[in-house]
Amino acid sequence: KCARKGQGSSMSAICVALSRPLRCLAGYASHAGQSVSTRASSNQIPFQRSFSSETSFYDVIVIGGGHAGCEAAHAAARMGAKTMMVTHKLETIGVMSCNPSIGGVGKGHLVREIDAMGGVMGRCADKAGAMFKVLNTSKGPAVWGRRAQMDRELYRQAVLAEMQNCQNLTIHCGAVDDLLLNQAKDCLEGVILSDGRKIEC
Repeated sequence: KCARKGQGSSMSAICVALSRPLRCLAGYASHAGQSVSTRASSNQIPFQRSFSSETSFYDVIVIGGGHAGCEAAHAAARMGAKTMMVTHKLETIGVMSCNPSIGGVGKGHLVREIDAMGGVMGRCADKAGAMFKVLNTSKGPAVWGRRAQMDRELYRQAVLAEMQNCQNLTIHCGAVDDLLLNQAKDCLEGVILSDGRKIEC
């Protein structure tokens, strides 16, 4: 269990409760209600579990569709975990601030580390970049920083496309009202959505 504050529009928290290896899961392909998902590939084995319409099970639940939330959900899904990302609006996934830049002196190396591990930020920046620059070139290499200014709408579209096309990932538009806590085991077991549905993890 861990939590991380996103740089986007929301707090992103990732709740993990793994009782099996991250390799076998079933994807979903339904626009019923407010969930959006993709199908699992044919070489993946579905979970042999059934649930009522009021309760679902996921390996990973990510709360928030900001920058950190998108990276966390995408990373978990790439590892083969059955993942749900809960966010208020589909249209605000990947929305940047009023200063839409990627990288810089302090964060440029983080962007490259995310990109090296298969994250979405670098690829989306390549698609939506309006200006690419190396900062502090008049000084030594230790303080150089690569920064790219983004087209906010193109970047949002690129991130949304990455998330919608990611296997094993379900996007649910809604709000999390509470957490499912197991006091006896001292662990987090899921979330309760604003519509009363319980999502276990």
